[in-house]
Amino acid sequence: MLSRVADSLYWMSRSIERAEHTTRLLDVNLNLMLDESATNADRCWQRMLQALGNPEATKWTGDAYAMTESLTFDTENKASILSCIISARENSRHVREQISTEQWTRLNQLYLQVTRPDMRANLQDGAIMADSGQPTEFLQQVMEAVHQFQGVSDSTMSHGEGWQFIQIGRYIERASATALLLEAYHEDLWLHTDRIPEGNEYLEWMGLLRSATAFEAYCKVYTADITPDRILEFLLLDEEFPHSVRFSIDALQDAFESIHGDGNESRTEPLRRLVGRLQASLNYSSVDEILNGDVVAYLRSIQFQCRSIHNMIYQIYIDYSIQAALAG
Repeated sequence: MLSRVADSLYWMSRSIERAEHTTRLLDVNLNLMLDESATNADRCWQRMLQALGNPEATKWTGDAYAMTESLTFDTENKASILSCIISARENSRHVREQISTEQWTRLNQLYLQVTRPDMRANLQDGAIMADSGQPTEFLQQVMEAVHQFQGVSDSTMSHGEGWQFIQIGRYIERASATALLLEAYHEDLWLHTDRIPEGNEYLEWMGLLRSATAFEAYCKVYTADITPDRILEFLLLDEEFPHSVRFSIDALQDAFESIHGDGNESRTEPLRRLVGRLQASLNYSSVDEILNGDVVAYLRSIQFQCRSIHNMIYQIYIDYSIQAALAG
């Protein structure tokens, strides 16, 4: 596959996944804000920024709707929903012949929806969130559109190399985002495990699970017994939940194996080792071992390894030299 095609498919997928993640965090926090005191609300929004990597273009000023506007429509903010959707659409345009008509149609419809001239004005007026007792309609529409795009991608595109690069982009972004989300909650959930929880903390624990679309799936495994250690175990180590770090890395490994095949190319061996090492760490760790150690260091190690995998992807598939390709 041409490097430019692999690059565009990879970033199309990462950008659309990032847009959905940011949308979901905004939706969860806007709803939590209704039940929180001003002090707790400040903490929730600051934590959300940390979970998004503290984007430079957005600061918490005490105005939730101003922050929502910035993280939704500010194109100078590369982490905003609109910036991510524009990036995804632009990358998909570069590989229009590689993706299906249904994929292009869904992504183009989403782009047209979020760039409507009246959309930002409605948000500034609070019209989009007028019914504060329900999940915000606009953010829900964006999430549904992303899910439709991902479903259409899986059902209308041949599962060859191009589709595998879409999987790689989706799951490396998802693993990094979930690890960063857990790190953002560390001070409140796992730093003082012997502390007796207050009533409103259960809402925050539910908010963390909902931030990873995990509340219902968690309850099916652990019932409604929500505890910080089980949340960590589920979002880190569950092998069946699609937003857990372990599931994401397993899916990443499957995609790489499909691309590599049974060959033993020396050029791809460093990437095999990087992914295999991270996969083994998740497959053979227990939540007790993680909690007895340095939780933040473990989560940051996952993020570091994901960045290393990203850099190796570029070295092998995107920015490789002709000599390196021939030698492989």
